[in-house]
This record gives sequence, C-alpha cells and structure tokens, in this order.
Amino acid sequence: MDTKAIVLKYFKKYSALLEGHFLLSSGRHSDRYLQCALILQYPKVAAKLAKMLTQTIPDEIKQAATVIVSPALGGVIWGQEVGRVMNKRAIFAERQDNIMTLRRGFKLAPEDNVIVAEDVVTTGKSTREVIEVVTVAGAKVIAAVSLVDRSGGKTGLGVPFFTLLSLEVQNWLPEECMLCKNNIPVIKPGSRKIV
Repeated sequence: MDTKAIVLKYFKKYSALLEGHFLLSSGRHSDRYLQCALILQYPKVAAKLAKMLTQTIPDEIKQAATVIVSPALGGVIWGQEVGRVMNKRAIFAERQDNIMTLRRGFKLAPEDNVIVAEDVVTTGKSTREVIEVVTVAGAKVIAAVSLVDRSGGKTGLGVPFFTLLSLEVQNWLPEECMLCKNNIPVIKPGSRKIV
C-alpha cells in the first residue's frame, strides 16, 4: 500500500475527511475538510505518520535541523510528533493580536536550522507566517512539512516542502462559492480567526 493510500485510510477510519460547506482558515470555502485532529488524537497513529513523513526528508536536512516550529493551534500536535521522531526540540508560534509570534519563552538562535511543521497546508498562509517569525528571530528555515497538502503542490513556500498526502481539494472565494449561492449553511471548523 502506498503512502497516500495509508494516509487516506486513516482519514476514512477516523471520519476525518468531512463533506459539507466549510469556511477554511484562509477565508476560502470548500466542500471537503480534512480534520487532522481526529487522527492525531491517537498517539500511536500520529507517531506512525510522523515516522513515515520523516522518511521522505533527505538525510542532510534531517541532520542539519535543530528545531521544529509549528503554527498554533492545528500544527502543534503534528510538530511535536515530528520533533519526537526526529529527536529535535519542538516549539510553536501563535497569534497575539492577530500577529504570529513566539511566546511562552520560546527562543530561536542564529545557529538554529528550522523545519516548519503544519498539519494541513491550503494556501500556505500560516506556514509563511511561521517562516517569517523564524527569519525575524535570526534563524534559518531549511524545510517545511505537513501531514496534508490541500493545494496539490501549488503553495510555493520558498523552501523544500515534504508532505504525506497531496490533494487538490476544490475551494472558492466566498463570492464565487456555489454552495453559498445554493444557500447551504457554512461551517468554520478550523482554529484560526478569519480577518
């Protein structure tokens, strides 16, 4: 069984591939939503998936990495699992006054080589915000990883990007959304505040 089939099997087993009308954290609308938290709540499954992901990362990146940084809230569990499997420190950035920042005493140094870990990438906004936080802190982002890439490889993060599941899930601007035009109620399942 290939990696994509294994990951999809977990999404189906834990009812984590939702269908309906969803408001994504990017502000776009979609008819499908991947709720990684329903899978990552099981530590053995999360560990297995993180191990599978780290096997896709080239050795030179794994060896150079010193810290995993994730965006809160969705990426925290995934980043912790990736860090545990790689035996690297795992921290997270979070929004304060709607700006992504390091808090809780987390620090990065110029010698830190960072892998940014996100559970789901759609537009890459949260990942790019974390990349900026890392860069402003003086550290270097050497790669980004995700459990799922909803863009089908179109995010263009500017760093090497590794994912377990790449899907192109249809999504629309609210004014173009056919589900809105059909008066289907929208659900916001994500954690990020829409601005």
